[in-house]
Amino acid sequence: MQNTIELLLKYFPELSPNQQKSFEIAIALYQDWNAKINLISRNDMDNLVERHFLHSLSIAKVIKLAPNTKVMDVGTGGGFPGIPLAILFPKVDFYLIDTIGKKIKVVQDVIDKLGLKNVRAEQKRAENVKKVRFDFIVSRAVTNLPKFLSWVQHNISSKQKNKLRNGILYIKGGDVLEEIAGTHKKYTIFELSQIFEEEFFETKKVIHLF
Repeated sequence: MQNTIELLLKYFPELSPNQQKSFEIAIALYQDWNAKINLISRNDMDNLVERHFLHSLSIAKVIKLAPNTKVMDVGTGGGFPGIPLAILFPKVDFYLIDTIGKKIKVVQDVIDKLGLKNVRAEQKRAENVKKVRFDFIVSRAVTNLPKFLSWVQHNISSKQKNKLRNGILYIKGGDVLEEIAGTHKKYTIFELSQIFEEEFFETKKVIHLF
């Protein structure tokens, strides 16, 4: 059960047959790539669906992204949270960036093999994304929040399309209040332990900064 889509269906029973197939292919692709370049730790690889796919999709429990929403995933690594979210929201545009070329190579291969038309990936630093606006910037704990905000705050669009205000959706564990205070932004914390019953999510959160 650990690396099958059963866990995804437990929380996202509305997945279409095509989406289920995409997730199954993606799991196999990551297992194949990980054998070549050690993208994900062995322990995490044994729990790939829980710790990477479901963890990424926690954002989808916080917000149902409206069609034509634009999302940038900063420090995407192997494509998380961007790839799972792109499968779930085919009418949303995703831009995935990371500074490490071999990770973007994997992401591009996954995008190509899944035929995802709503995703673009690039080796790039967040600070170098100029004159492009996004409704949301997403990430999984690449750095502390004040530093992250300094990289991306100029990329947040002022035009609203969603029920949540445009801003940052940051997936992080542990005590986050001191970091959030350093951003001087309004925020909402979504405790993932109230959404997912698995032990892994006990201290995990999605932080919405706006």
